[in-house]
Amino acid sequence: MTGPSTVDGLPAAVLWDMDGTLLDSEKLWDIPLREYSLKLGTPLAADTRAAMVGSNVPTSMGLLFGGIGVVPTEADIREAMGWINARMRELFATRLAFRPGAPEALRAVRATGLPVALVTSTERELTEVALDTLGREHFDVTVCGDEVAGRNKPLPDPYLRAAALLGVDPAACLAVEDSPTGTTSAVAAGCVVLVVPCEVPVPDGPRRVPRASLVGLDADVLRAVVAAGRGGVAPAGAGWQDRPA
Repeated sequence: MTGPSTVDGLPAAVLWDMDGTLLDSEKLWDIPLREYSLKLGTPLAADTRAAMVGSNVPTSMGLLFGGIGVVPTEADIREAMGWINARMRELFATRLAFRPGAPEALRAVRATGLPVALVTSTERELTEVALDTLGREHFDVTVCGDEVAGRNKPLPDPYLRAAALLGVDPAACLAVEDSPTGTTSAVAAGCVVLVVPCEVPVPDGPRRVPRASLVGLDADVLRAVVAAGRGGVAPAGAGWQDRPA
């Protein structure tokens, strides 16, 4: 396992979130979540939906039922998850779109030769559909929401597992996230986090480096983000915050 020091200022690995970071899929999740809430007789409240961003499906189901004042049975949860996952398979297969700059950022990170992981709260079955759009060649490993024994984001376990699979120290990794839930998970694992918000704002904090989008992300930007996230000084001329975003 590599130590927390990095070579040439680059991270030991890049750990990508998926929904809302690489893919503009949070808007797709809106569709079945709102549809199912209406099936239960109540529109989905905006604050309830915001709390779901970055969470796994079981957690979102708890929020959905709780938001309308219903105490669900296990059968209710299973039925809701089955319905929503089936609807999402349709949407993932036909309506997935990249976030701005994501395809180019994936290629640029791959070109560095760094180990790369996809770390998502989405379950494996849906992630495999999404990988048809993302491109499996961009990732050495993938960690999904149903592969961490229920210890999902915001707990650190998904990022710790990804780092372990890559054989690197999580404290030497750079995570890329869009949500408060995912950012909390990555920071708890020890990562520096490049935060590119999508649906909800992400509070500032230690090891969190904000950026407007993934547009222009390259090796120089990675170096600058790592330096800034560790409290250092970004390399001269990196221009990482000034590039079009």
